Amino acid sequence: MEIDGRVTVTHAAPTMTQPGPTRAEIDALTGVVHTGDCAQVMQEMPASCVDVVFADPPYNLQLKHELRRPNDTVVDAVNEDWDKFEGFEAYDEFTRRWLEAARHVLRPGGTLWVIGSYHNIYRVGAVLQDLDYWILNDITWRKTNPMPNFRGRRFTNAHETLIWAARDRGKAHTFNHAAMKALNGDLQMRSDWVLPVCSGAERLKENGKKAHPTQKPEALLHRVMLSSTEPGDVVLDPFFGTGTTGAAAKRLGRRWIGIERDERYAGLARERVEAVAEINPHDLDVTRSKRQEPRVPFGRVVEAGLLSAGDMLYDPTGAARAKVRADGTLVSEDAAGSIHAVGAQVQGLSACNGWAFWRFDAGRGNLKSIDVLRSRLRAADGSVDEARALTE
Repeated sequence: MEIDGRVTVTHAAPTMTQPGPTRAEIDALTGVVHTGDCAQVMQEMPASCVDVVFADPPYNLQLKHELRRPNDTVVDAVNEDWDKFEGFEAYDEFTRRWLEAARHVLRPGGTLWVIGSYHNIYRVGAVLQDLDYWILNDITWRKTNPMPNFRGRRFTNAHETLIWAARDRGKAHTFNHAAMKALNGDLQMRSDWVLPVCSGAERLKENGKKAHPTQKPEALLHRVMLSSTEPGDVVLDPFFGTGTTGAAAKRLGRRWIGIERDERYAGLARERVEAVAEINPHDLDVTRSKRQEPRVPFGRVVEAGLLSAGDMLYDPTGAARAKVRADGTLVSEDAAGSIHAVGAQVQGLSACNGWAFWRFDAGRGNLKSIDVLRSRLRAADGSVDEARALTE
């Protein structure tokens, strides 16, 4: 239940036999900016109710004096009270509280992203390891347009660090490898991301000034969510700020939960996310790796009439042959069995990927991989008529 934006129902601590949250419970939480202390709000939510947590916590910058440019104008730095702590011990306790609460709401196999700078990210990393999170990657966000070091006493601080960690070591987690490779120009996505800081029309402003000092670019959240979530997944941001996570989630068809203790920021976030247009679910598909695609037995190709009993298959050179049988198996001079078993036998190998090995005659001696036929069935979502139409 939510009253005035605050979650008020306390749920029992989960046990090994306690069922997970119901769809109604999750629906009541999503699409809402909840106000209050994030650790408390998360602890009051049902256990295992979200797929991913993205956290942009206070960095504890420890700024003592105002920073000025060479022309003596004041730099608009982070000097809000929410970034001030009495010391490292207080910051570590704050970090432990919200990370424990995040672990409570994450489902088994869920993951957590947290972003920070050199001021805090090492302390956050140590605490999350103490809490048995399993670090998957650290990502360096290289800023194309960082703020210069005006005093000239240090290197320009041109990057921030994201830690991506699994709630549980050894459990399967979502990673859309093929989609990230496609996003990166068909090159495997690396752990250094080159993106600009939030600026221009994307930067929320009030009375001509930045509404929030640490607003992150939506491009960064797009990459985070595309890599580690699926459409319909629930993403929770415990430091919601002006709603970048919610806006990016809505554009990608993900459900979102925001928690923000500052009502002014929460109001801006609600308006911002509300203005984002709903996405058509049919437009959310991405490139999938072979392991993520639906399994199609070779017998389905025969059953759909894309190949017939008695048709011949060939190795890439056209030398080895095997005949298709009605049940989707093959028979050659020396072996009978699946496309994989017969492929291995004719090559004298212990294993073979039959989809990659065997070819069929597409006409006039034009040999094509049988994987083409599997792809046609997948593209047609299993429809025989559509698959045949794609063949013609």
